[in-house]
Amino acid sequence: MINAKLLNPKNIVVVGGSDDVTKAGGKVLKNLLSGNFPGDIYAVNPKAPVVQGLTAFADVSLLPLTDLAVIAVAARYCPGIVRTLATEKGTGGFIILSAGFGEENEEGAALEKEIVETINSTGGTLIGPNCIGFLNNNYHGVFTEPIPRLSPKGIDFISGSGATAVFILETAITGGLPFSSVWSVGNSAQTGVEDVMEHLDLTFDPLTSSRIKLLYIENIGDPQRFLRHSSSLIRKGCRIAAIKAGSSEAGSRAASSHTGAMASPDTAVDALLRKAGIVRCYSRADLAAVAALFTYKPLKGRRIAIVTHAGGPAVMLTDALSEGGMEIPRLSGPASERLLEKLFPGSSVANPIDFLATGTAEQLGYIIDACENDFDEVDAMAVIFGSPGLFPVDDVYNLLHEKIRSCKIPVYPVMPSVINVKREIADFIAKGNAIFTDEVLFGRALCRVNATPVPAVPESNGNRADFKVIREVIDSATEGYLTPEMVNTLLRAAGIETVPENVVTSAEAAVRAAAAMGYPVVMKVVGPVHKSDIGGVALNISNGERVREEYTRMTALPEVTGILIQKMISGRELFCGATSEGRFGHLVMAGMGGIFIEVFRDVATALVPVSDQEARSMIRSLKSYKMIKGVRGAEGVNEEAFARVITSLSDLLAAAPEIVEMDINPLLGTPDRIVAVDARIRVQAIGNRQ
Repeated sequence: MINAKLLNPKNIVVVGGSDDVTKAGGKVLKNLLSGNFPGDIYAVNPKAPVVQGLTAFADVSLLPLTDLAVIAVAARYCPGIVRTLATEKGTGGFIILSAGFGEENEEGAALEKEIVETINSTGGTLIGPNCIGFLNNNYHGVFTEPIPRLSPKGIDFISGSGATAVFILETAITGGLPFSSVWSVGNSAQTGVEDVMEHLDLTFDPLTSSRIKLLYIENIGDPQRFLRHSSSLIRKGCRIAAIKAGSSEAGSRAASSHTGAMASPDTAVDALLRKAGIVRCYSRADLAAVAALFTYKPLKGRRIAIVTHAGGPAVMLTDALSEGGMEIPRLSGPASERLLEKLFPGSSVANPIDFLATGTAEQLGYIIDACENDFDEVDAMAVIFGSPGLFPVDDVYNLLHEKIRSCKIPVYPVMPSVINVKREIADFIAKGNAIFTDEVLFGRALCRVNATPVPAVPESNGNRADFKVIREVIDSATEGYLTPEMVNTLLRAAGIETVPENVVTSAEAAVRAAAAMGYPVVMKVVGPVHKSDIGGVALNISNGERVREEYTRMTALPEVTGILIQKMISGRELFCGATSEGRFGHLVMAGMGGIFIEVFRDVATALVPVSDQEARSMIRSLKSYKMIKGVRGAEGVNEEAFARVITSLSDLLAAAPEIVEMDINPLLGTPDRIVAVDARIRVQAIGNRQ
């Protein structure tokens, strides 16, 4: 847990405080003094008896008991300072602004480790090192600007980068967003993003806690703990948006399966955030726009009315919303005619509702009331209103302020004239409103928020998997690819239907196996991983003579140890696979097979465990979903059976964490069933993984 002395100290010392406000120690002291902190503030500076009007202490050993220390001195001095404060002065909160620790070299890492051990031994909390600090409604413990408008119901913001935190704050503040706390975790030597999320979750109070969390993440050290507490916060009524940086990788990762080749480091991150119910963002402006949306009433639906006095922005917003899956319903009928009569000639109410550059605040009120009360096909309104600078627009913005609060559906203000009506916008923000200045950025953010699922809740599937059989196979296996017989046993134990098959090592046995199954059959080589690449697959074999010919040809191919005979069946090709993603656990992927997996990479992903609802969402998120449903007279596949294959695969991975890669490709789907035709599974001892 986070030490209370960090959050609400009675007194604070700045070690390295000075009169030079261009340095971290001087600036953080200035911010503390100007932040109306009600307790005592001390400064430690061996060279100056008075610092910014405070009597300075020459050494930390001379201090009285002190709750919180903000340290801005060279890294090499920090361990001794921390030791004195923690063991002699009762200090429970530490913010180390200084750099030169684990981010720099091994010597710095050793200093960092020593500091953490000291603070842990006394139950303290460390923020940093190598950070901009921490601030909340009690004190301003950062050495940077701007200091945001603070409110207990404002945003809790956690950042792994100090500089990026400043830039995000600037963007958010200009959009009217208040903050409750800012956590710059720096090197996360003791306290990282997961620790802060755990604290916010365990101390959440529905009456007093902030319900908006913003994250800038560079590393997720404990994905499962992060998932547990972030999804818990969202289920309690919070809304979370995050940027996860540093997920790309130069070059492609070598892998022997389709799943491995497609699973980039970012894929697991994306699946984790989606499973938690977190809205993923990709830029500072994007994050600020999503945060602004969080301050408005939740959108219940996809149908948006666009209200504007300028045609171009409305067209661009219409495009952005439509591309993101939202609807701009056409408004017609008697209600439209009544509304049109109240507007100037030349106005349009078809949606977008354009009430012209000469439109008035009174007319805007008529439009908003009509969208609220007369048009059942409207779930929210986006009002675009700027100004050419000819006259004040206070009346319009005052009306918006009132309607945002009185309307039952969301009313989003898009205010592009950041220069011409700078004063009016400032007044609008001062009343507690967040704004959007770019209609396309707003539209894309709204689509992203609306498309983010609620946190996934694992469901009981009736224990379909036969755990005992799965463990018997895995425990008897050696590292590497499993034999076809073992693969089939695992799939059947997990509840996945397979095609009848037989592995043979002679032409005579091949003929007998094919005859017993009934023609036509499929023949595949056993041994090589990519059978098709070497000509190791033969389809639609209809007689014994052809079986002998193919057996002779295939056994001459390199690395072949046997021939697999399968009953030839038909259906639409599907794909399901998985890969181990280290700390994230197993990542399940599913989609259409064949060209859709090879070329288009049309796949959906989820982290184990995968619930029934997640599996259905995966299927419905595919670009090729219409083909699964059936298109142009072609039969679709059994969607529920496909979802069961996904959850059964999840159960298999939970029972056999030794599986590092697996493909079921293809699965063949019909309206009645889904059958696994070909699969490969590679296992590795958990202790041998990188």
